[in-house]
Formats: sequence, structure tokens, C-alpha cells
Amino acid sequence: MKWRPASPSGRARISIIGVIGELLITAGVFVFLFLGWQLWLNDLVVGSEQRDEAIAFSRELGSAEPPATPIDPDTDFGEPVVSPVSAETVAFANIYIPRFGDDYVRTIAEGVDASNVLRTGVGHYPGTQMPGEVGNFAVAAHRTTYGAPFNRIAELSVGDRIYVQTVDGWYTYVFRSLEYVLPTAVEVLEPVPHAPGVAASERIITLTSCNPMLSAAERIIAYGVFEDWQPASTGPPEELANLNLGGT
Repeated sequence: MKWRPASPSGRARISIIGVIGELLITAGVFVFLFLGWQLWLNDLVVGSEQRDEAIAFSRELGSAEPPATPIDPDTDFGEPVVSPVSAETVAFANIYIPRFGDDYVRTIAEGVDASNVLRTGVGHYPGTQMPGEVGNFAVAAHRTTYGAPFNRIAELSVGDRIYVQTVDGWYTYVFRSLEYVLPTAVEVLEPVPHAPGVAASERIITLTSCNPMLSAAERIIAYGVFEDWQPASTGPPEELANLNLGGT
């Protein structure tokens, strides 16, 4: 078969296909770079900003005058003081999780609205208990994007400490277990998780986020049990004392 050179119209089609191919490759590179920025570099930048804001808030909490509360000297520091519920979107506490990094700290604000609270840190589920209160102190945060405060939630190990700081003091919880549930499993927020109507006798903390990574198909749930508390006047717990995060 004798080879024939492509006609002008054929050469034009080949040229157009080549241009389209180059444009698609370029678009793919831009998408890849955008995802890299959004899912990694941007999280590092935003996470650093959230940490700085939390440090400043920690100092604010440490310098505030807590309400006068009687302390029972026969039971260490007595029953933990329970702060009143804050207004929607208002920050009222900091959370420290050494497993997530030696300098990990984020603010906790009232509410779990994705358009504001969860863009800036950790949110507290309205209607669940406050730090130190009998029942379930439940919070939520992103695992990717917006600083990804709970990015390493699946790395928690039994015995890890989770500290919560309010104007009243420091509350220590100890990580106990993980589970995975459907997004509709709101019973994890009950005073006794998965037991609606049952009166609580323990003080627990529940951390929630999306699972798997980059998906909202499930929820990953981390539970911790209350260990102890200490008034703000005593300064941060020993594990945090060298971080200069408590404003003391």
C-alpha cells in the first residue's frame, strides 16, 4: 500500500487533538497542585494559625479570674468545676492531645456548624455535657482541610491523655477506644453512648470526625474517660508544663 501524506484537513485534526491533549495534561497538573495545596500545604498553614490562636487563647484563659468555687481538701481538688455553656460559635476551651504532636493545641467553640466553627478548630456538640460534667462531652473537627485538627485521630492509643483547659481549670481524660459508625448514628452523643435514656455515671469525652480520609461515608469515634482535674491556679498538668501554653 502506497503511503500518502495527510491532507490539510487531516493535519488540522491532528493538530487540534494535540492541543487538546496538552491542555488536558496542563489542567491535570493544576488539579494535582491544587489538591496538594488544599490537602497538605494549606492544612499545615491553617493548622499553624489555629495553634497560634489557641496559644493566645490559653494565655487569656490563664489570666482570667475564674469564678470562686469551694474546693474540698479531703478529695484532692474536689468535684470538677463545670463551666456554663457558651454562646454559639464562642470559644470557651482549649484541647491538648500530645499524641498529635508535642505542641498540639486547638480551641473549642460552641457548635458544630461547618460553615464557621469547624473552619477554625474544634466544635462542641450543643446539648452534650461540658468538660468535667457527668455524661458525654462531645466534640467534632475535620480530618482533612481547614487545618485538619483531628487528622491523626486514628493514631490514638489506649492510655493517651487528652487535656481540656477552661477558665476554671484543666480536665484530664484518658483515651479508651475507637469505633466506626454511620453518619446517622447520633446515639454516640448520648450521655451514655449507644444507650439512650440511661442515666450517666461516668464523665467521658467523645471525639468525632469523618472516615475514611477524604470521605464522609462513616464517622470515626474516639472515646476517653475522665481521670482528674485541677484548678486553673495550679497551672497546666505536668505533661504540658514545659510547653508554655498555659499562660503561667
